[in-house]
Amino acid sequence: MQQKRFGGVVAALALCAGAILLAPTGAQAVPSFARQTGMACEACHTVFPELTPFGRRFKLNAYTIDNLPQVSGITPSKDQTLLLNQLPPLSFMFQMSYTSTKSAVPDTQAGTGTIPPDALAKNGQVLFPQQASLFYAGRIAPNLGGFVQMTFDGTSGSFGWDNTDIRYARLASDKFLWGVSFNNNPTVQDVWNSTPAWQSPFDQRSATAPTPGAATALDGRMVDAGVAGVSVYGWWNDSIYAEVGGYHSAPAASQLDSSIPNPVLDGIAPYWRVAFEHQWDRNSWQVGAYGTTAKFFPANGAPLSGPTDKFDDWALDSQYQYIGDQHLFSVTATYINEKQTYNATATENPSDTLKTFRIGGQYYYQRRYGAALGYFSTTGSEDAVLYASGTPLNGFGNNKPDSNGWVGELDWVPYQNTKIALQYIVYSKYNGASSNYDGLGRNASDNNTLYLLGWLNF
Repeated sequence: MQQKRFGGVVAALALCAGAILLAPTGAQAVPSFARQTGMACEACHTVFPELTPFGRRFKLNAYTIDNLPQVSGITPSKDQTLLLNQLPPLSFMFQMSYTSTKSAVPDTQAGTGTIPPDALAKNGQVLFPQQASLFYAGRIAPNLGGFVQMTFDGTSGSFGWDNTDIRYARLASDKFLWGVSFNNNPTVQDVWNSTPAWQSPFDQRSATAPTPGAATALDGRMVDAGVAGVSVYGWWNDSIYAEVGGYHSAPAASQLDSSIPNPVLDGIAPYWRVAFEHQWDRNSWQVGAYGTTAKFFPANGAPLSGPTDKFDDWALDSQYQYIGDQHLFSVTATYINEKQTYNATATENPSDTLKTFRIGGQYYYQRRYGAALGYFSTTGSEDAVLYASGTPLNGFGNNKPDSNGWVGELDWVPYQNTKIALQYIVYSKYNGASSNYDGLGRNASDNNTLYLLGWLNF
């Protein structure tokens, strides 16, 4: 078994080494926004996906700063009617990965047909690609720009819309900027890396490893519902930020078909966000809060009418960032508190709570060699119906959703648009218990995950 695992790691390293050989050698050979602005990636990012203060302002200004030849239209009264880059700001991302858990997970077909009940799935999964994405990222029209991503998922073998943020922004005065964002993932429009969509080192996980079974609406349920949203935001004096908006389940079929597996929003889920940022010398510090109230039809056979389950989320977040010539350092943290009220789903309790906390720090030397360490924890109410035992891999111990552990990561960034990451996740508790959490002998540590990722964006 160890020889097979070692062989898988060697194969994955070979794939990543091949990617490095194909990568551009010039520091300016970087993707969409760099093509549009004429600036290297380091202007907007410390190391992707973390934004610099300039990167945050570029995003708030609707991605419209550019330095490209343009096709423009103007009326006799000198109003702009068209402003297009002669070359569209496109880029392509390719990810390849190797994933191995400490113990193989149960085969999903175990106990059916000729598959024995104790059969295990293959351990040591190579994905080539894990993900491949095409981006349009930049100006669309005067004051209008977007970050639009279409992705091929190597796990499911399907194409779909990924993180997308289209926004309009204007300066109302020298000190006040306002804008409107249309997006498909709460917090994907956020400009700090302390909220769920972009928090490092938690934003990049293996697509094939097991993950804990409980998550708040802001941390997964809203995304699973396939939402679309619009919000209005304001940014005053380069320090105070406020945003308010709402989300609705987007796929048209989900409004009609109760057989879909994921929950469906009933009406509009409001979303709010406030934050304060202070900058001094090479440092910046932000503290903020955000939240939502979402009502869901359970779907998966339940009618898309009548009673709903309600999830009230409020959250706190903070980010510290130091950007030096040689050294980069940042710390991000978020805490999400959710009250769950069940009117449509059978549970032991009419209401439960779920709380998530994550804190992570990362350091880079010369933007080339990096390390990150993060702690994560989810705790919640005891509920024998909602968190039942006896399901292989996905069962819950002690009828609780509690999970916690650590994630460590080593990064090598030979070029600004090429990255190799080696990550290891250690679970101290998984789905309610440290040992025999599913009632069938699986321990939390059996889900410890080794993850090797090769990432190209060009």
